[in-house]
Amino acid sequence: MNSPQNPAPSISLWRNRRFVRFWAGQSVSQFGDRISELALPLIAVAALHASASQVAWLTALAWAPNLLAIVLGAWVDHRVHKRRLMILADLIRACVLLTLPAAYLLGTVTLLQLYAVALLTGAAAVLFNTAYPPFFAHLVPRSSYVDANSKLSAGRSASYVVGPAVGGALVQVLTAPVAVIADALSFLASAALLGRIRVDEPAIAADETAGPSLLRQAGEGLVFVIRHPVLRASLGCATTLNFFTFVSGTGLTVLFADRVLGLSAGTIGLAFGIGSIGALAGAVIAPKVSRWIGVGRSIAAGAVLFPAPIAVAATASGPTWARAGALGVAEFLAGIGVMLFDVNLNSLQAAVIPDGMRSRVAGAYSTVNYGIRPIGAIVGGMLAALIGLRTTLITAAVGGALSLLWLLPSPIPRIRSLAPDGSLVDGGTEADSRPVPQ
Repeated sequence: MNSPQNPAPSISLWRNRRFVRFWAGQSVSQFGDRISELALPLIAVAALHASASQVAWLTALAWAPNLLAIVLGAWVDHRVHKRRLMILADLIRACVLLTLPAAYLLGTVTLLQLYAVALLTGAAAVLFNTAYPPFFAHLVPRSSYVDANSKLSAGRSASYVVGPAVGGALVQVLTAPVAVIADALSFLASAALLGRIRVDEPAIAADETAGPSLLRQAGEGLVFVIRHPVLRASLGCATTLNFFTFVSGTGLTVLFADRVLGLSAGTIGLAFGIGSIGALAGAVIAPKVSRWIGVGRSIAAGAVLFPAPIAVAATASGPTWARAGALGVAEFLAGIGVMLFDVNLNSLQAAVIPDGMRSRVAGAYSTVNYGIRPIGAIVGGMLAALIGLRTTLITAAVGGALSLLWLLPSPIPRIRSLAPDGSLVDGGTEADSRPVPQ
């Protein structure tokens, strides 16, 4: 007989047709995203001769809709068919992206159109991401959350390993605007696969659809997060991590590797490729690590292992091979760390958030979590000018690792696993996973 600490093993998710279809759709769309991430800036720079500030605006507009995620999440929570909203989001992104090759063939591509594409695809992504948590919660059994998130994260990580190379080849052969068609097709594939998945979505009570105003509902989602000991600690930890990892962001790390470490572009690219392999490895081993040390401790380990390794690169010296190796090791370890953190935290959140609050909580998380990212990037640039690149990276490593302080006084480190009956296994006993009173 299986104990709560060692629940009966569930059937492999690869034999679950609903999950396999969803995994395939998400993996395909992730590969498509890697193409657009390369193609859109190239259209701006090569075809439209955009300045650095104009390219920065392109990135900012893609993230800007997340600032309204808390309100959109409240609206999504009161929609019955979350799967249909996800399909709609995929179709919107496909249609919007297809306007670029059409305009290119007509010779009418403009920077304003690029801005509109970035804004609309960003808004559709927020719609998808706020509808996703309640859909995922009913897609697989609770005891399979970690395994499911591991497989989804592995597909995403694989896209970062292979996607940029494939995207670069497509852009070179087809030109950037035409290559965007591949991303549009990936969203159509995702929508088609989602359309074949049947999930029992909880009904919405009549009094809930005619409840308080949207802003008040959004506020309720944020208040719920703040009052819930697990969600409050995880949001504080994740927001701190996002701030400091964007302080050291990819741009500053590349600049440091080029100007301070003296590495070539090819060597820097190889180091980042090694980081992607680390993320893929982290996604694969996350379920095993969580079974070994527990879900909560895996989250804590990831909270340190994700930001801290950049200090290895920041303190590198010696011959070229040593400096390049330090950057590669730092990226590899950070890749493992981010997956240990994300896979286990996403699974824990799915376990503790009640159905009626999932999208509101996702919206609140996105608004705070993603809203802090551009602030971190700006602070990183200011620090680099004031104290230098090396000291800025070390500051980011230390500050990011201190995100662990949010977790230590919370229940999270004591959570061993997610029991099939909805409880959290806490140090040999089952801890009540019900939401705290409001």
